[in-house]
Amino acid sequence: NEFVAKAKNATFLFHRDFMEYHQDRFEDYSLMVFEDDKLVSILPANRVENVVFSHQGLTYGGFVFDAKIFLSETILITKKVLEFLNSKGIETLNLKLIPNIYHKLPSNEIDYILFLIEAKLYRRDSIAIVDLEHKLPISRIRKRGIEKGIKNELVVKDANSFEEFWNEILIPNLLTKYNANPVHSLEEITYLKSTFPGLIKQYNVYQKTKIVAGITVFEKDNVVHPQYVSGNEEINNELGSLDFLYNHLMSKVYPNKKYFDFGPSSENQGKNLNESLHYFKESFGARTINQDFYEVKTANFSLLENILI
Repeated sequence: NEFVAKAKNATFLFHRDFMEYHQDRFEDYSLMVFEDDKLVSILPANRVENVVFSHQGLTYGGFVFDAKIFLSETILITKKVLEFLNSKGIETLNLKLIPNIYHKLPSNEIDYILFLIEAKLYRRDSIAIVDLEHKLPISRIRKRGIEKGIKNELVVKDANSFEEFWNEILIPNLLTKYNANPVHSLEEITYLKSTFPGLIKQYNVYQKTKIVAGITVFEKDNVVHPQYVSGNEEINNELGSLDFLYNHLMSKVYPNKKYFDFGPSSENQGKNLNESLHYFKESFGARTINQDFYEVKTANFSLLENILI
């Protein structure tokens, strides 16, 4: 946890208190790499038979490095990890890379190394990002939604509890649309907020005393990411509640953050794009970055043996 706090490409999602809320769902196989007694890298991970994944319970992952590390050292670390995994009968390492906007410092060493070890890019997600320091104009349709919210006297409140949003908005909507439940139960998200009180927030939208929409936000150093967002399906378009909510967050609550991460719009392992969803995000001034997923054969550690000249 101390290493995560100081690393140049980590967020609180790699903190053990966050990862272990769902420890019963995964066989943890997280690795720590040492040089003598000094911790130099970690790999949050889980194992499924003879495959290790940079943790499937997290939005992103991969190798985490200290700010002072050099490229040559990261090559050696990756080689040692692949060699270790191979010796344990692990045939494949799957990496779900952390998008660059979450880096505190330049940290693309692993991208270069993946090229060297002939990793296979098997998935690429399209993610919509608003650069809050260089905001683009929002579209007329979003402006009309915001105006509806003002006209209908909507109010956004920083909620202390998730219960109202979970039970009245989020769970009913997910069940109706997808026959699914939130990834986090009410008990789990409440626990996580109590563990990371300044980093997980709930904002609800009200018309008078009635909740009409809400958003659960994860805050990182440079980035704000909505983990859940949902509105009353029957009246959202009429009230403009989600347009009003997003605009309030970006202009009133988080104007000093660097990025607002709307999350991915691609589906089917990145092979399809939800065009209307991505357009909705782009109409707020968002533009696209990618998140890459790689498959590495652990036997390819040998490809790193004669790289440095």
